[in-house]
Amino acid sequence: MDYHMLQDVMRRTALLAGERIMEVYGADDFEVRAKSDSSPVTEADEAADALISAALAEAFPGVLIVTEEQAASHALTARDFLIVDPLDGTKEFVQRRGDFTVNIAWVENGVPVRGVVYAPAKGRLFYTTSDGRAVEETGPFDLDAAGPLTPLSVAAPDNDALIVVASKSHRDQATDDYIAHYAVKYMTSAGSSLKFCLLACGEADLYPRLGRTMEWDTAAGHAVLTGAGGCVVRFDDHSPLTYGKPGYANPFFIAHAPGVALRPA
Repeated sequence: MDYHMLQDVMRRTALLAGERIMEVYGADDFEVRAKSDSSPVTEADEAADALISAALAEAFPGVLIVTEEQAASHALTARDFLIVDPLDGTKEFVQRRGDFTVNIAWVENGVPVRGVVYAPAKGRLFYTTSDGRAVEETGPFDLDAAGPLTPLSVAAPDNDALIVVASKSHRDQATDDYIAHYAVKYMTSAGSSLKFCLLACGEADLYPRLGRTMEWDTAAGHAVLTGAGGCVVRFDDHSPLTYGKPGYANPFFIAHAPGVALRPA
């Protein structure tokens, strides 16, 4: 893979998808339907998916593209692949809370090594550069030229005063029970893959997820967090979270800054 080309294509494609999503977001009304798993889908999800899929297929012919909105891709496998959530945080989108993102990632041999997370309603763009470093770009954004970049680095955690981030829409008692095992300074919440980005920015130390997620939900944020020096591990045995699993379903996991003293499952 040409990482320089990958960086440019993923960045530009995410920005274009964000523009299309915001066109729908700004409308007075839009249709919301339920998928077979009861999760919501809108015309913004589908328009962004079509745009991203076409752009990636043109730039990287022959490469497997796994995307949430194309069920047929969920049965395909490859050692290396692109994985996409065209609109992560559809519930946040529908409720007009702004915490939704465009996620595009490149996975090599089970590891998400490059990714972009774009939150168009918040004007925040996070990605890995061609050398794997995580950065946040400051807008306004130009499709063809990157603006000022801020290198990202995870915080040095204080295990006696941790900052914990949890999901806005999927918080549950099991998550709260697990968090209770830590000395928490304060809790924050965020939607979509922005939780990974808060860790990458050093704004949080720990993000446990004891609930259903898919690889397209996490791969891009995982890549950004890794590029900032962070880790994502399975909840059960603290081994690295890998990708390309059957059906692209994730187990429970913990994203964290190195130095957090993880509690057992």
